[in-house]
Amino acid sequence: METITEIIGQINGVVWGPVMLVLILGTGFFLSIGLKLMPVLKLGYGFRMLWQGRHGSGEGQISPFNALMTAMSATIGTGNIAGVATAIFLGGPGALFWMWCTALVGMATKYAEAVLAVHYREVDEKGQYVGGPMYYIKNGLSKNWLWLGSAFAIFGMLAGFGIGNTVQSNSVAAVLEGTFDIPVIATAIVLAVLSAAVILGGIERIASVAGKLVPFMAIAYIGAGLVVLLLNVTEIPAAIALVIDSAFTGHAATGGFAGAAVWAAIRFGVARGIFSNEAGLGSAPIAHAAAQTDDPVRQGVIGMLGTFIDTLCVCSITGLVILVTGAWTGGETGAALTAAAFASSLGWGQEIVSIALAVFAFTTILGWSVYGEKCVEYLFGIKSILPFRFAWICAVFLGAMAELDFVWLLADTLNALMALPNLLALLLLSPVVFKLTKDYFSK
Repeated sequence: METITEIIGQINGVVWGPVMLVLILGTGFFLSIGLKLMPVLKLGYGFRMLWQGRHGSGEGQISPFNALMTAMSATIGTGNIAGVATAIFLGGPGALFWMWCTALVGMATKYAEAVLAVHYREVDEKGQYVGGPMYYIKNGLSKNWLWLGSAFAIFGMLAGFGIGNTVQSNSVAAVLEGTFDIPVIATAIVLAVLSAAVILGGIERIASVAGKLVPFMAIAYIGAGLVVLLLNVTEIPAAIALVIDSAFTGHAATGGFAGAAVWAAIRFGVARGIFSNEAGLGSAPIAHAAAQTDDPVRQGVIGMLGTFIDTLCVCSITGLVILVTGAWTGGETGAALTAAAFASSLGWGQEIVSIALAVFAFTTILGWSVYGEKCVEYLFGIKSILPFRFAWICAVFLGAMAELDFVWLLADTLNALMALPNLLALLLLSPVVFKLTKDYFSK
């Protein structure tokens, strides 16, 4: 087992290494230039479409708004709380700057993913709209590329049981036991029952729950963070200056912070940014393909908001709270660092972070169940859907009580492997994205 773990660890170091980070950022930059910076320039238009998209118009199962919330239910999670803290702990304050850069180019990637997902989606035997990387590879590229779509579906199916399921339920059980002394078995049972109640209802019920739960928790978490920032408002300019300066000069050791060079700031900022918003991994377009819309570009401008909200809003709040309170020099990392930052100003930071982690992790389980189900359906047909849902619910229960170091490593590696077929498809199909965008905005 140790040998297998070591081998997968080495593969993980390659697939999440500099080449992958450059490929993801490079693809986003290429799409941004090809789109003439449209995702940034049309940000306001995207929010108007999101507001109008509360009620769908066109073919599909769920409203454009709920499609975004379903996608965000899978992205807003531990990466926004523990991931940001880890990035700052390992890369210094400058890591936050590189997270922002990742988000700016990632908006173009998310836009392209959602456009292609709607443009190349299909209707399955149950009359449900299905799409995502495997379908835009199948329908947009030649038959020689079919194996690439299957590879994505296999990676997505397997990664989902780890990073989108067992790892999340395990995190919930651990944080509730540590903060509120709730027994792990109790958390496992409740999580499995709640997951079953939602997931067995299909994407419509998942989208309905996500459409209510995600905005509420995101606003509540951002609100708590803004309170901390207001209490430390005089420190904000210095914190922002520190972020920008450290992004290009690194940061020397101070307090419990060990120090970090510029490369560490770039590496951990980009890696944690991608982990948080999933731009380029190909997961979000699976949800956007089910949107009730009559134009792929309209869903695209809504889809790109997921990266903006996830990283430039939620992650920024976490990062700035950690910096303005000075908690980043205390030697803590992960969720403990974020909790210490909130507690320094509010006193009940541990409870805030624990509840946020628990709810965000639960919504991630719901969102990733959609991704895993569509990957399984692509590989094995609609008869595989119900067995998959029951297997997913069982995994939620088991994951809450298991030791998951190996599962986390394997799932993280498979998660990166999902990006390879997706990024290649985005590059090959970029002319389609550019043409659809030009035609839409020239009307």
